[in-house]
Amino acid sequence: MDEVTFHSRLHQPGTMLDVGAHDGLLTLPFSRLPASKVLAFEPLPRAFARLAAVLADGHGGAVPAHVTLHPEALGDHDGVITLSLPVLDGVPQEQWASTAKDYAGYDLRRIAVEQIRVPLRTIDGLGLTDLTHLKIDAEGAEYEVLRGARETLRRCRPVITVEIEERHRAGSTWAVPAFLDALEYEVLFELEGRWFPVAALDRATMQRASPDPSVFEASHPYVFIFYALPREQAVTALTLIRNT
Repeated sequence: MDEVTFHSRLHQPGTMLDVGAHDGLLTLPFSRLPASKVLAFEPLPRAFARLAAVLADGHGGAVPAHVTLHPEALGDHDGVITLSLPVLDGVPQEQWASTAKDYAGYDLRRIAVEQIRVPLRTIDGLGLTDLTHLKIDAEGAEYEVLRGARETLRRCRPVITVEIEERHRAGSTWAVPAFLDALEYEVLFELEGRWFPVAALDRATMQRASPDPSVFEASHPYVFIFYALPREQAVTALTLIRNT
């Protein structure tokens, strides 16, 4: 199941938050769900420009009033942070842009690193009272994003999708689910149409991938999208996902 399908099947009116929106792959379909306000955060300047263009093109030439785009990163404090963008053989690898690592130590003959200072804020600082959906794609900074959202998650109980990869941050597939478990979320993954608790994740066979942008290697299957449901809603939500 992809993230759009997950959020669509569990759709509830309210605010939908897209962290790491990039080109709007989720932002655009989120913007078409009924009775929703969408907040999209994308700190990479070139990607942010494309995000704005995609939203405008998808809504008749202008970003609609119920969608707000932010050229900022999210984390666990307010301030400014360095976004590191690896450039492989002269080509920016935007899908690897990260505030969690600097890509030091790789082959300097092939990989350069563009460092961009970007604004940083927290989800809690947004003061949301109606957050129903949260998607996070932060290339290793997922823990900080969630730590900066602790009070909002307690208050609003949104459903969450989060990409977690050991290649971006060792130990993250342990730390992020543990943080969510402490907030009474059930963390799951889907594989070949079946749903499993995160405890069933075999990292040696399902989470093996090179951390080097110049090496394209990964396990099969490669499980990196995780779904988090408030514990008090988990049984009902899973039934709805399976039967819709």
